[in-house]
Amino acid sequence: MLRDYARLVTFACGLLVGVQVPGFVDQYAKRVSAHYIEAQRSFSGFRATADQFFHGSVAALIAHHRSSGEPVFIDEAKTIQGLQDRLVALEAEHAALQGSLLRQIFHVALASDREILSETTAAYSYTVPLAPAAMICGVTIGFGFALLVEALLLGALRLLGLPRRRSLQNAGHRGTHRV
Repeated sequence: MLRDYARLVTFACGLLVGVQVPGFVDQYAKRVSAHYIEAQRSFSGFRATADQFFHGSVAALIAHHRSSGEPVFIDEAKTIQGLQDRLVALEAEHAALQGSLLRQIFHVALASDREILSETTAAYSYTVPLAPAAMICGVTIGFGFALLVEALLLGALRLLGLPRRRSLQNAGHRGTHRV
């Protein structure tokens, strides 16, 4: 009986964690989008300058600043390059979050921007949404978590050589021996 309750608690814990996943991914995607929009705005002046004087080539603008000989412009070349690199990285991150929920979950878990992930984690507000995606995630993760814990415990029992609980079928046949 205690084992059955432990299974239910394990499943419930997995369920509660699982229903958070779509909401967390959504909050992460919104942060990426906000950073991307801000980076575009910050870079727009440099892009306009590149369009006006360098036929749209930001690389030519950066090269011009680096070769100017003026310390201010040389330093500004680093700023422009940093903004461009950040914009490219955010554009790739934004594109990676345009697929299915499953693809988004794997991306956030395995290849997310660590700075934005930390921001999202720090500001995340826990909810229990009743959206279909959250329920499916919750049940799937709850079931998987329960199976994993059960498998680990059974494996540990086998490694330690402890007897497992007898099945009801074997226990029922025990009392029917003929003399």
